[in-house]
Amino acid sequence: MIVVTTPTGQIGRQVLDLLLDAPEGTAGIRVIARDPARLPARVRAGVEVVRGSHADPTVLKEACAGADRVFWLVPPTPSADSVEGHFRDFTEPLREVIGDQGVQRVVAVSTLGRSVAENAGLISASLAMDEAIADTGVHYRALCPPFLMENLLGQAASIRDAGAFFLALAEERVLRTCATGDIAAAAARLLLDDSWTGQEDVPLVGPDDLSPAGMAQVISEVLERPVRIRRTSSADYRATMLRHGASEAWAQGLADMTEALNTQGFYGADVPSTPEAAPTGFRQWCQEMLRPAVLA
Repeated sequence: MIVVTTPTGQIGRQVLDLLLDAPEGTAGIRVIARDPARLPARVRAGVEVVRGSHADPTVLKEACAGADRVFWLVPPTPSADSVEGHFRDFTEPLREVIGDQGVQRVVAVSTLGRSVAENAGLISASLAMDEAIADTGVHYRALCPPFLMENLLGQAASIRDAGAFFLALAEERVLRTCATGDIAAAAARLLLDDSWTGQEDVPLVGPDDLSPAGMAQVISEVLERPVRIRRTSSADYRATMLRHGASEAWAQGLADMTEALNTQGFYGADVPSTPEAAPTGFRQWCQEMLRPAVLA
């Protein structure tokens, strides 16, 4: 039995689709969903559904009964009053389930930056999550992407109307990227394979070596219109998140993450690409995902 968290989220829904489409089939799929009505009809027909949050120990215990594999993702919650506490509140129930119910393998979405990132907000919290899960002794794979290409979809309106997108990152420094579809594909492969053991990071770094300015050039070419990058400061980013309703702690965590990316370089040119695991290039993603969003 495979348990899938965040089945309606950006990555979780793609993982679930891949599992349902797998020609080799699975031993069974169970999902945890706050609102099962949001699940597509074919999903509701093909999986078991446990209603609730996977931060709830009772819900997680029910979902993991008899399960041997778990896809794990801590959902971002901008209203959380503590970044570290948010990740801990999700992770502790999982640690209990692993110890009590015989879950053998966990595949989780984490991030690049281990042994490098310091005081990096959400990145540091995610890496602490990895360590807490690994300490249980469970067979574990931490999927480690850098900047997600899909982060730009939230700026589709700005790209369309103002010809610009905003990042609080150095314009000329290489920013490694990854498409969420590649994360989902890696997760599905691991969840369908019951032979791997031990604990490892799985870097998922796309084939490009573009800076934000280079990304703007690619977007301009794909859209056939000028698009520029506008750099903002981490303080401006924090203020923007506060205006959009984020808590003080979450906004500061994002600002700390941005500062760490700029000063510590763990999403940069020194990171080798892993095209066998993350084959989607930025231009392909722009053609398939960003262009339709901008033109919608």
